[in-house]
Amino acid sequence: MARIVVLGAGIGGMSAAYELRGTLGPDPAITVIGEGDLFSFTPSNPWVAVGWRKPGDVQLPVAAHLAKKKIAFEGVGAEKVQPETNRVLLRDGRHIEYDYLVIATGPRLAFDEIPGLGPEGGFTQSVCTTAHANSAWDAYQAFLKDPGPIVVGAAAGASCFGPAYEFAMILDSDLRKRKLRHKVPMTYVTPEPYIGHMGLGGVGDSKGLLEAELRQRHINWIVNAKIAAVRDGEMDVAEMTDDGQPKKTHVLPFRYSMVLPAFTGVDAVRGIEGMGNPRGFVLIDKHQRNPTYRNIFSLGVCVAIPPVEQTPVPTGAPKTGFMIESMCTAIVHNIQAELQGKPATAEATWNAICLADMGDTGAAFVALPQIPPRNVTWAKVGKWVHLAKVAFEKYFLMKMKSGNTEPVYEKYVLKLLGIMRTH
Repeated sequence: MARIVVLGAGIGGMSAAYELRGTLGPDPAITVIGEGDLFSFTPSNPWVAVGWRKPGDVQLPVAAHLAKKKIAFEGVGAEKVQPETNRVLLRDGRHIEYDYLVIATGPRLAFDEIPGLGPEGGFTQSVCTTAHANSAWDAYQAFLKDPGPIVVGAAAGASCFGPAYEFAMILDSDLRKRKLRHKVPMTYVTPEPYIGHMGLGGVGDSKGLLEAELRQRHINWIVNAKIAAVRDGEMDVAEMTDDGQPKKTHVLPFRYSMVLPAFTGVDAVRGIEGMGNPRGFVLIDKHQRNPTYRNIFSLGVCVAIPPVEQTPVPTGAPKTGFMIESMCTAIVHNIQAELQGKPATAEATWNAICLADMGDTGAAFVALPQIPPRNVTWAKVGKWVHLAKVAFEKYFLMKMKSGNTEPVYEKYVLKLLGIMRTH
C-alpha cells in the first residue's frame, strides 16, 4: 500500500488530501501533517480583524473531518523534511515515512526582515493567520476608543496584495458605519510600482479601478515603497523612483497599522539541497514535481514562481485559489499515473482569479493565464463581488466539512464571473 503524506492542513493541503482520497480510492494510506488542530479559511481573516467574523466562524477541527475519509492527521507540526530517507521528522521527535510527499505548507511570514514589523514583538497587525486576525481585532477595539491615523499595506517582497487592499477598504467601510471615519487619516503603503499592480503587472484596468476606489474613500497611497523600520506609532518608509533610486523618505504616524510581510519557505523545507530556491520556496517542474526528489510534489504559496516582471521594489507573484486548485488536481493525477506505472503528464493551468471584498462592495480580477500575455484579462467592481465572496466562504467551509472534491473555482466561480462580467 502506497504511503502519501500531505504536509500542510490549509486550503491547499486539505483540498489535496480529499482529492487524493476521492481519486485514488481507499488503498493509499494518506496522512496530513498540520500546525495545530484547526483548519482556517484564510480569505475571511480581514473580516475577523474587524469583528465581522469570529475565529470559530471560519475554523474547523481537522482530525474529525479527515477521519470521515479515512485520512490520518498529525497536528504537532513538521520539524524537517528528510528527502534522502523519505521521512518527515515531527516536532515531537517521531518520524513519518512516505512514498510520495505533497508539500502544501503555505509560507513562513518574514516579519523579522523589518525591525518592529508584526504582531509578535512588533507594532503592526497582520491578517495572514486567523490568530493574527483575532489579535488585530483586539487592537482595533482599543483603537476605536481613541482613533487616529491608520497605515495599511505590504512590505517589500510581499506576493499577496489582495488582503491589504481588502483590509484598507474594509476598515474604511467599518469606520464609516461607526461614524468615525472623519477622525482617521488613512495611508496605503505598497512596494507595487503602481496601485493595482498586485504582483501581476496589472489585470485589466485594475490600476484605474483601485485608484478610483482609494480616492473615493480618501485613502492616500505611496507606491514603490520600502518600509525600513517600525516603532510604536511611527513607520519609516523610503519611496523609490521608477529606476529603483531613493526619491523621498516618509515618517508616517499611526495609531493602528496592518502590514503584510514578505514570505519565505517554511523552516521544515528550507536549506535542503535541491529542494528550494534561496528564499526557501520549493522548486517544481511543470508537473508540480521537485526536479531533485521525484517523489515530492508541491502546490500553493510555498512553491517557487518567479516574479511576473522586475519592479523597482521587489514584489512577488501571488498564488490565488484557482491556481492552487489547478496545482492540486495536477498533482493528484500525476501521483495516480505513477501508481499505475504511467508517466506523470498533468500540468496546472496557473490561471488567476481574485474576489476582493471592500466591505460594502468588491472587485473581481481575472487573468488567464496569470503570466502575460493573456487570453483573458479583466477587472470589475460591484456589490455582487461582496456577496459572491460571502457565498464562496460558506461553500468552501461546507466542502472542508464534507470532503467534497468538486473544483470550486472551475465549476462555480468561473460560472459566476461569466454571468457577472456582462453587468
